[in-house]
Order: sequence, then C-alpha cells, then structure tokens
Amino acid sequence: MTLLRTPTALLGIAILAVLALVALLAPLLFPADPLSIAGPALLRPFQDASLPLGTDRLGRDVLAELVHGARTSLLVGLAAAATSIVIGSVVGTLAGFLGGILDEVLMRVADAFQTVPGFLLALAFVSVVGPSLPVVVFAIALGAWTGPARVARAEVLSIRERDYVAGARAIGMHPLKIAFREVLPNALPAVLALSSVIVAAAVLTEAALSFLGLGDPNRITWGGMIAEGRTVLRSAPYLSIIPGIALVLTVLGVYLAGEGVVEASAARKVRA
Repeated sequence: MTLLRTPTALLGIAILAVLALVALLAPLLFPADPLSIAGPALLRPFQDASLPLGTDRLGRDVLAELVHGARTSLLVGLAAAATSIVIGSVVGTLAGFLGGILDEVLMRVADAFQTVPGFLLALAFVSVVGPSLPVVVFAIALGAWTGPARVARAEVLSIRERDYVAGARAIGMHPLKIAFREVLPNALPAVLALSSVIVAAAVLTEAALSFLGLGDPNRITWGGMIAEGRTVLRSAPYLSIIPGIALVLTVLGVYLAGEGVVEASAARKVRA
C-alpha cells in the first residue's frame, strides 16, 4: 500500500498502465494493416476526424502506426530488462558465492563489457548479426547485464555468510543449489531495483537503432517513425514530434515508477 500512496509512483504507474493498455489493444483498436494507405499523403493532425493525427508521406495513419509502435517499444524494453537481469543475476551469483578464480574471471569480463558504451555494443552486434527483434533485445541486454551482475555479486557476498547458508552447507546441499535456491532469492530485490533504468535505456536504444535503420524491418517502431519524418521535417514536423513525445512519456513513466518503488522501499525500512 505504501507504493500506491507515493505520488511519484502513482503518476508513473498511470502513464505505464495507459501505454500498456494501448499496446495490448492495438489489434482491436486498429485491426487493419497499419502500413496500408489510409488517406491523402501528409494530412495534418486534427483535419480529419477519422485520421486524428494525420497521415505520413505515404498516406498511412499516424495514430495506427503510433499505437502499434507502442507494442514494439514496450516489448523490447521489458524483454531486454528481463534478459539482462537473468544474465547479470546468474553471473553475479556465481562470482559472489563461489569466489576465487571464477570471481576474478567473471568480474574482468564484466569490466571488459563496461569499457564499451552499451549503444555502441548494440549497434555493432545488430550490424553484424542482422536486424530482428530477438537480436535487438539480446544486443541491448549485452550492454546492460553488468550492472545487475555487480549488484547481485555485492548482495551475495553479504548473504553467503549468514546462518541459514551455513546450515545448508552443513547438511550437504550442493553449492549451486545453495547459491540459486537459498542465496539468490534474497539478493533479487536489490537487482530488480535496476529494472526501471534498464527498461528506459532499452526503449531509447531500440528507438535509436530503428532511427539508424537497424530495427526489425517487419515491425513498426517509434524510432523508425522519427527517421521517416526527418525526410519531411520542414513541411510535416509532426511526423517526428508525435513519436518523440511518445518516447518521452514512456521513459518518464518508467523513471517515475522506479523512483516510487525506491521511495516506498525506503519508507518501509524506516518503519522497520
């Protein structure tokens, strides 16, 4: 209940709830192909009730593209965050619990990944492998797993010396079972606190890749809409402004929801 009493969290959750609802209902709201011709080219917003956000340079419905693009942005953000947290949690748990040479090797690998900016890593990976949604998700996760890994390692280092872990060792439980069954679940809350940052970064990275022509060619993306609007920026700036506003709202919603979770967690600790 504390989370729902936090104004920051409420605003962020409200924004994300609307975006998620729009994304889920996209096939019902616009069942026709969003890339089909819907009217005259470059129709400005609010000039036709059936095309409230106007049309692009090919005469396609901008609102339909925007709604279907929300599915891609949210899917990539959530999938990339989940992938990076899974990879980071596994690496951090192994490094922190087993220690020794394995810890040194895994942390040096994390250092190597951190020397390359996440966007450049994703750009290089997608350029080599080829643009598709799974490739984009994995490419973004490659640049984001090091944060969860370091947080997981730090949490595991403090948890592995607790009494219940010693008890599990005493009864002969396998070290990997102890690490992933007893230790990792207690380290996960700190790792999940990073999810809002990763989701926001993933949404922006996917938009940037699509803007450069490296997004999934079979999906409508907000970055692709911005890139296409750039070609007629002087005569129809709304084609880039509208998806740009959608991106800002998405990142703002994720950030506010994440901040609300942090505030709620801090309040619970104070009461405890």
